[in-house]
Amino acid sequence: MMGWLKQLRTAFGASFLWLVCLIYFTQGFRSFVWTAVSYQLKDNLKLSPSASQFITSIAFFPWSIKPLYGILSDCFPIRGRKRVPYLTLATLLSLLPWLILGLSAFLRNTRIELMILLTVQNLGSAMADVVIDAMIAEAVRFERASFAGDLQSISWLAMAFGGICGSLLGGYALVNLQIDRIFLLFSVLPALQLFSCGLVEEGSVQGKALPDGFVSNGSEMTIGSIEEEDKFSSEKSKSSSLRRKKSQKNSKRAPTPINKLQAPDKNGSSLSQWYQSLKMATYTLFRAFHQPAILRPMAWFFLAHVTVPNLSTVMFYYQTEFLKLDASFLGTARVLGWLGLMIGTLTYNRYLKKMRLRYILMFTQVGVALLTVLDMVLVSRANVLLGISDKVTVLFGSALSDGINQFKFMPFLILSGQLCPPGIEGTLFALFMSINNLGTTVGSFVGAGLASVLNISSGSFDNLFLGIGIQVLCTFIPVVFLFLIPKEATGLGMKLQVDLGIQKFYIRALF
Repeated sequence: MMGWLKQLRTAFGASFLWLVCLIYFTQGFRSFVWTAVSYQLKDNLKLSPSASQFITSIAFFPWSIKPLYGILSDCFPIRGRKRVPYLTLATLLSLLPWLILGLSAFLRNTRIELMILLTVQNLGSAMADVVIDAMIAEAVRFERASFAGDLQSISWLAMAFGGICGSLLGGYALVNLQIDRIFLLFSVLPALQLFSCGLVEEGSVQGKALPDGFVSNGSEMTIGSIEEEDKFSSEKSKSSSLRRKKSQKNSKRAPTPINKLQAPDKNGSSLSQWYQSLKMATYTLFRAFHQPAILRPMAWFFLAHVTVPNLSTVMFYYQTEFLKLDASFLGTARVLGWLGLMIGTLTYNRYLKKMRLRYILMFTQVGVALLTVLDMVLVSRANVLLGISDKVTVLFGSALSDGINQFKFMPFLILSGQLCPPGIEGTLFALFMSINNLGTTVGSFVGAGLASVLNISSGSFDNLFLGIGIQVLCTFIPVVFLFLIPKEATGLGMKLQVDLGIQKFYIRALF
């Protein structure tokens, strides 16, 4: 283990590796402070479950627009640098709200002000997540491509470790500390992250008009697309061989026109260059996402979230107010959730990845429905009649739910990576993740609306059994739309023929 870390430190530098681990650890450790936020909304602001879930959904909306942050950092460098300045800005946005909430009792106990500050904090966290992903992609592409899997692995390990630590310490802190102290304690991590940003060096882009993803990958894509078009044409005409030879000769000179495009235009303004870069990024992103091979699977994953009402906040109220489960126990349940997530990942890689994707998703939805029935058992108190304690039921459900949901998230990650055409992988992948996050947010809104319609409130859970029953029925709705998933797709993904129209756009732009 130490030898592996030493190799990564030698390949990427100690400061960069430290920054990556710190940011991902902080992302996982957010459970430490967001548990306190849940209790702040419930106990101090005295909000109903639906109102609390509504505020939380608004606060997490910045995670649904992650591609905007990627396009912004790609197209508008600050003083010649595209990553570190935006990472510094994102860290400040993550740090200041926690300091303000920790120091100001008025803002902490006012609904609108608290929602705004939490939204700003999530804006900073989401932007930092996008920027560090871009920095990892660039480091792997330009320095040590052979360490790509290792760098991603250590990132996920850092996040998982942060999640476990945050869940364990979050419950303990709520029992022994005031909420304002918890906010101030968590702000230490963003402060340390802010200091670490100054340790990482970044070269100047020197007036580039194109994002890195479009320049580096774009050159490869342009060469490949010309050859692919020539091969297609050769079946119709003998003259294609001449064009292919010509394109191969031109491909050796490809860096020259690209460099011309990257060079600052002496007769034009930087603002004009940035506008053209932004226009190209937006147009290419739209063209790529408009392909049926990309649009249909992403539509299913979005529908899988929005058609199922999320009642997690209502269940949190029920567990803490009716079942009288304390914060330290709920933190332990979240730790089991993280462990279940890891076991689910290993199980998927070992047994499910070669199955048809439609079958995997169908069985996952059935499994989620059965686990939701477990919540009905808890609410109806049938578990007590069977001699099973509430704590055992909650722990069992928490461990299994995260593991089974991973069977749906893993193919989403794999399919998202394969659906990205060359040259816009980073921004399009961020868009896919934003679709997943937006679906979760909309599902939370639907859940808040359902709780409001059924008059489920703090201390009044008479209709909670009915609400969970509706949730179980809605879980089967995505199964009806599985025709959106390609038949040939497996747990390992599918073969994708990239639309040449996107590639032709790159050819026109670069040449």
